[in-house]
Amino acid sequence: MIRVLQCVNDMHRAGLETMLMNYYRNLDRTKIQFDFLTHRPCKSDYDDEIVKLGGKVYYAPRLYPQNYIKYFKWMKIFFENHQEYKIIHSHIDAMSYLPLKAAKIAGVPIRIAHSHSTSIDRDFKYPLKQIYRNRLQNVLTDEFACGKNAGEFLFKNDNFIIIPNAIEADKFYYNDSIRLDVRKELEIPRETFVVGHVGRISYPKNHKFLIDIFKEFHGLNHNSVLLIVGTGELEEEIINYANKSGVRDSIIFLGNRDDTDRLYQAFDVFVLPSLFEGVPLVGIEAQFAGLPCFFSDMVPSEVAFSNKTYFINLHSSPQKWASEILKINISDRKKERISFLNSNYDIHKAYKILENQYSELYERAQLG
Repeated sequence: MIRVLQCVNDMHRAGLETMLMNYYRNLDRTKIQFDFLTHRPCKSDYDDEIVKLGGKVYYAPRLYPQNYIKYFKWMKIFFENHQEYKIIHSHIDAMSYLPLKAAKIAGVPIRIAHSHSTSIDRDFKYPLKQIYRNRLQNVLTDEFACGKNAGEFLFKNDNFIIIPNAIEADKFYYNDSIRLDVRKELEIPRETFVVGHVGRISYPKNHKFLIDIFKEFHGLNHNSVLLIVGTGELEEEIINYANKSGVRDSIIFLGNRDDTDRLYQAFDVFVLPSLFEGVPLVGIEAQFAGLPCFFSDMVPSEVAFSNKTYFINLHSSPQKWASEILKINISDRKKERISFLNSNYDIHKAYKILENQYSELYERAQLG
């Protein structure tokens, strides 16, 4: 059996974590098994399922500057005790430099950096991330990316392999009875227009602008609500912003949910005005649910595979976004199955791409 060490921040419900679980559930676990090296001290949403599927979860020290000596000491001991890992696959973008450097020192032969974004968060670690991004080539052996733009951003070349952000497509196909059930649960009338958003409440997702868009839309269609699914480090700030928006009574924060496939059914449109993205998993899910999707032009166009996707300039006014959403005819939402339009986004086909990559890399490792 090939054991692959997946390196992440944590395994809470978010885009890349959900993508990883989609692959993990579908690949042949008698041949390939995932274990997870996290960088948070506490248990995450998916940890129990990982263990149930046969995986292990390890908790490394957090990657803060004052912890680097402790981190590399911990990693040295970890790899000494776990020489079974011939492949480490890191998903923390520029910060992947640190675990991959530790793996290189330990002699792990296959060291994969995986790009999931087209920019870097401007947080307190921004200068360090720029440095590590420039040093990644010194510690990796292989490059994966969720899409073309994400790969070119992190690696500054075109040598990467694209691993699609695939989902269990059949879970998201439109179902009218589920739509009615969810709206009943949320006490949303049948005729109310629902603007939906799913995403971590963090800087890249641009939630203040999302609320501005909805405020303008609500002025055009008073019988409308905004559903925001997700949590994150900016949650309190965004809720306070919503409280001051004048339309707070029509905004519902649903927090983290494990039934987003059901929630998409209750939406009428999906809006993602991100400042930057890789290939957003939520955009793929929303398309499989048959929703009209409004993305900022900072979302790579490669996410689009249905004829209901619209890209709007990020610098356009909230009024412009609202007017474009208002033009959409939602009465013809069909029970269409559009997986054939881009099968690589359907996990039942896409998992083979990753399986084959791991098999080839493991064989290379064995050959020395």
